[in-house]
Parts: sequence; C-alpha cells; structure tokens
Amino acid sequence: MESVLVLYPSPGMGHLIAMVELGKLILKHYPSISVTILTITPPFDTGATADYISGATADYISGVSSTTSSITFLHLPTPPLPQPLSSYTSYPVLTSELLALSNPNVRHALQSISCDSAVLAVVIDFFCTPALGVAGELNIPAYYFFTSSGTGLALFLYFPTLHRKNTQRFRDAKAHTVHEVPGLPPVPAADLPEPLLDRSSKEYESFLYYATHISKSAGIIVNTFESLESEAVKAICNGLCVPDGPTPPVFCVGPLISTQGGECGGGGGGGKDCLRWLNSQPKRSVVFLCFGSLGVFSEAQLKEIAVGLEKSGQRFLWVVRHPPSKDKSRRFLAPPDPDLDSLLPDGFLDRTKDRGLVVKSWAPQVAVLSHNSVGGFVSHCGWNSVLEAVSSGVPMVAWPLYAEQRFNKVMLVEEMKVALPLEESKTGIVTAAELEKRVRELMEMEKGFNVRNRVTAMKEEAKAAMSDGGSSLVALDKLMKSWSQKQI
Repeated sequence: MESVLVLYPSPGMGHLIAMVELGKLILKHYPSISVTILTITPPFDTGATADYISGATADYISGVSSTTSSITFLHLPTPPLPQPLSSYTSYPVLTSELLALSNPNVRHALQSISCDSAVLAVVIDFFCTPALGVAGELNIPAYYFFTSSGTGLALFLYFPTLHRKNTQRFRDAKAHTVHEVPGLPPVPAADLPEPLLDRSSKEYESFLYYATHISKSAGIIVNTFESLESEAVKAICNGLCVPDGPTPPVFCVGPLISTQGGECGGGGGGGKDCLRWLNSQPKRSVVFLCFGSLGVFSEAQLKEIAVGLEKSGQRFLWVVRHPPSKDKSRRFLAPPDPDLDSLLPDGFLDRTKDRGLVVKSWAPQVAVLSHNSVGGFVSHCGWNSVLEAVSSGVPMVAWPLYAEQRFNKVMLVEEMKVALPLEESKTGIVTAAELEKRVRELMEMEKGFNVRNRVTAMKEEAKAAMSDGGSSLVALDKLMKSWSQKQI
C-alpha cells in the first residue's frame, strides 16, 4: 500500500506556497512517498492580482503538478457561508468560519485517501486547527506546519499563559511592554499580532483556540532555521513556552523558498520586464519595495512613498497595488489594476524613469531578491518575504501592515538584526521624509552596512542549514523517522 502524506494549508498564496515547498522538500529526500494537498477555493479574494482566484492560484497549482508528479492536489468543495461577505469583520474571522465549515469535507477526503493508501500523517496549517479533531477521530497523526517565525511560535505557544495572567486588553495597554515570553526580547504590547490585541474580539477568541490546540498535536514543523532564531527555538524545545503541559516535538526545516510565484502575487506579464530592467542596473544599487499579496495603501500614502523615493536619490523597483476600496461590501474582493498616472504625483514617473521602475500589482519576488542588482528591500515583514530576503542576503527596511507583521518587525530589528525600522507618524502615515531617511541609511550609511553584514552571514547560515548534515535536514530526518512505523 502506498504511503501518503496529506498537507492541508489555509487559503492564501503565502500559506499554499509554503506548504507546497514543504512537500517538495520531503519528496526530494524521501521520494518513495507521495504527497496530497487539500485545497479550498475561498469565496473571497485572498490577495495578489485581480484574477487571483480563477487565474494565479490555478496557474501555480498547474505548474507544480506538471513539474512534481508525486504531488496531487485534491480540491475540496467550498462550503456556503451562513452570512454575506460584507458582515465579516476581518479576513481571520472569515477564514476561521470557512475552515470550520470545511471539516466534513476534510473527513471525507481523509477517509477516501485511506481506502487506497497508508496515510503517514496529516500536516495542517495553524488556521486549519478544526481539522485536528478530525484526524484524531480517524486515528491519523496530526502535525502543524507553522508558516510564520520561530519567535512567533514561541509567542503563540505561550499565548494561553498570557491570557490567564492578563485581564486587560493589550490594545488598552499600549505603553505596556510584554517581558515574560520565553526566548523573546521585550515586546511592546502595541506590536503584538493584531488578533491578540483585543480579548473581546472574535479574532482573539479564534487565536486562543488555535494556540491552545497546537500543543496537543503530534509535532510542529516550522519554516525557519535554528541559528536565525536560536533563543526562541531553545525556549520552545526546553518546554518553557507551555509551562502547564508537554511541548510536542519541534522540527525547524527551513528556509523553504518558493521556486514558483512569490508573495507579491501569483503571476503576471511584467516579470520579464522587471528582470530585464534589473539587468541594466549596477550591483546592489536597487531598493525593492513590495508589500505582499494583501499589502495596499491609501492614495495619500502612495504619494508619500513616491516623494520619499524621489528625494532619496536611490534606484528603485516599486510594486504598486490599487488602494483599498472604501466600500465595505467590496473589502474581500480583488482590487483592479492601479492607474499609476492618477495615483502618483504629477510627473513622478517621467522624472524618475532613469533610475526607477514602477510595476502594477505583481513582481516575481524571489527572482528579484536574488538578482545581484538588488541591494535593499522595503518589506511588509511577511515571513515568506523575510526568508526570501535572508536567503538572498538582502537587508530590509521593516514596514509592517497587518497580522503578525508588527511583531515580526520587532524581531527583525531587535533580535535578528537584519532590518532597519520604519516609523509611522501619529496619523498612521509613513512620511516621505521618514522613508527617504531609512532608505538612505540602508543603502549609504553605517547602520545599513551593519545590517547588510548580518544578513550576509545569515544567508550563509541558511545555506548550511539546508546542506547535508545541516540543522534543517537533520530535523527533517528526525521528522521522517517519527513516521517510520508507517513504513516509508
């Protein structure tokens, strides 16, 4: 009977890509098994270009299927939502409901796969926690794949303890700093992941549920490498983050970097133009600005970015997406392509055409970051993007936008020291002057040189971790041995 590993990512290109790369890594070293990935097409936009749902995701999956025959995608039916899209307050709330409603389809899929194959384990995304119970009912070992950082895992494992110790909302304690999370530096309460800020919210309730259950799994796979986050990994493995119970085995198997697509979207015709333009630029001279598949700015903020880039004098490649709709009923729908002439300052494109390139909606992020003309990255601090930058040795300016990105910024700047911070004004806008200052620091000044040296060293550490005998491949071997009773 064939041995199958089932992977179950949550919707969203970043989560799907990371899970696919995990499957590829396992198959590269253990080709005798096969991988089945359960996917759900959400009834809402999860980012990237305007044709995301029907186009980019389908193209990505088709590309993986054609190049990796041992990976099979099993598309689950999309369950009907009990409320109209406009009634959901946020992506996490909407995603949580969608995945909980998908449990009967997950059960049916696992039962069907088990009829013909020996299921080694089911590996679920953090957001797919409702499926943990389904795996238990079917007597299938359930593991988590944590697609964010090791420091983020330390925080989420400790979150139930923080919940018991604190009665105040972290949103109301903005001057407060959280000191007690094992393996982490002090974190300003305002920089904790967004869903943790308000204990009366649906998001908080969902994340507490996830965090409580992750320690009940058979193991946790993390997309990181030990030397990048050594203190956090040590604290987790020593059981400090789950003080009232056992910590499952933890396997750091990263960095897993996409060879297809990237966090700035899932495809587009502008990719070749980007790379052709980069080919004509001097080594390490270009600042790349890209903010993930959900990263959008107001028109006012786009104009500030443009002014800051122009005044900085630096070469730049900037991915611009259409501003968010002011119509709440359209908040989960894909935005149109941006009209650059109307969104950016008059004459900006013409004045900067000799040293800058602005592209609409999407760029091939992995290829851009690995290009030798790129010397800096203004990033939203999404974890996939961070790993891509570190693996390419590109220093960052940290501009967090949503989810756990403010927390990531603290870790990147204070703990890993691979980024410079970008600070918002009291109105929430990053001014042109602030962006100009940080970009200049990154590209021209000692602060930037120090960050560059650090990220260059981490690039070599990342390469070593994924080499024979490296920490990530040793962890992968331990993971596979934990499934050895299933006869890989």
